[in-house]
Amino acid sequence: MKRQLPKPRDLAPLMRFKKPRLDATGRRLDAALTIEDLRRIAKRRTPRAAFDYTDGAAEAEISLDRARQAFLDIEFQPAILRDVSKVSTGWDVLGGPVSLPFGIAPTGFTRMMQTEGEYAGARAAGRAGIPFSLSTMGTASIEDVAAANPHGRNWFQLYMWKDRERSMALVERAAAAGFDTLLVTVDVPVAGARLRDTRNGMSIPPALTPATVLDALPRPRWWIDFLTTEPLAFASLDRWSGTVAELLDSMFDPTVNFADLAWIRDQWPGKVVVKGIQTLADARAVVDLGVDGIVLSNHGGRQLDRAPIPFHLLPEVARELGGDTEIVLDTGIMCGADIVASIALGARFTLIGRAYLYGLMAGGEAGVNRAVEILAGQVERTMRLLGVTCLEELTPRHVTQLTRLAPRPAADQDRG
Repeated sequence: MKRQLPKPRDLAPLMRFKKPRLDATGRRLDAALTIEDLRRIAKRRTPRAAFDYTDGAAEAEISLDRARQAFLDIEFQPAILRDVSKVSTGWDVLGGPVSLPFGIAPTGFTRMMQTEGEYAGARAAGRAGIPFSLSTMGTASIEDVAAANPHGRNWFQLYMWKDRERSMALVERAAAAGFDTLLVTVDVPVAGARLRDTRNGMSIPPALTPATVLDALPRPRWWIDFLTTEPLAFASLDRWSGTVAELLDSMFDPTVNFADLAWIRDQWPGKVVVKGIQTLADARAVVDLGVDGIVLSNHGGRQLDRAPIPFHLLPEVARELGGDTEIVLDTGIMCGADIVASIALGARFTLIGRAYLYGLMAGGEAGVNRAVEILAGQVERTMRLLGVTCLEELTPRHVTQLTRLAPRPAADQDRG
């Protein structure tokens, strides 16, 4: 082969250097291609107690691990030779339009993870055309979230407290502020045993100890933001000083029953959705009460460990009740493919909690935007590769749930 010295004009097209980006946060977020990438960034930038509160689950964290594994244990069945030049990722959910088949789940103590908290989530959701859910334990007020997302859809998540009047006062405020959907969470009669929080000495607000000071040294930005912005407080209740578990156990009412749920339904003018359904029997019971939707959820694995896996429960519930109610699914979603698989198996919508919080901790509002952007891109790409152009075309034939865990036959209970 004959060789020659390259000419400068031939080298010029090959020597184009990428323009450096001076915005360090922007560089980090641009380099994040998956939610797991955002998680790694978040872990580096957030003190251990706050990160572990988000990242962790109850006891041995088996429920969360199994929920995530369930999404990994699927096989897609694509169709070929379809025109997928145009793809629609939106439809109507609970009486209103959504641009994507996922929304932001309600999360408590959100400004503890990063100071922009719920404001960042609400603005990012409004920009993306998806709902934002505010938790009863949120650190932004109902009215401030409505102001941050004035033209988008806001949902309010309700925990029923022992003080019923205060609980319903929040419901009235949410209705007055234009929130269109009430998520009634029913799987927290008491707080789950979140062992990471106990081991970290997690308290609200975070306490300064020798250990937290040492942990803060490589994360000065978080502490500067925490110490120079409005003190962390709950927008829906008085300030609290103590552990998270103590707070939950002091507030939540373990006596709430189906009659209470029916009463709450009658107080709310918009859509009512019950969050925390983990069995077909309970799904059927709340649908019979006339609610508008259910969320198959084990609370992100943060309550009962070894709880049912929502994604495994989905096909049966969709087959039995999908014609009578709208089914939402959460727990374990870390990828747009997880969302597409959920829609194919009968969910109308999904909710992301940790996935959004990893983005928040990684880069504030810009990080939430990046999390939504990553998931949206994965949803659209997965749909194209499956050969579908809209959510309506997704069916169970597109997804095979592979068997890793299967229940043993029930033991004979009748021993004479």
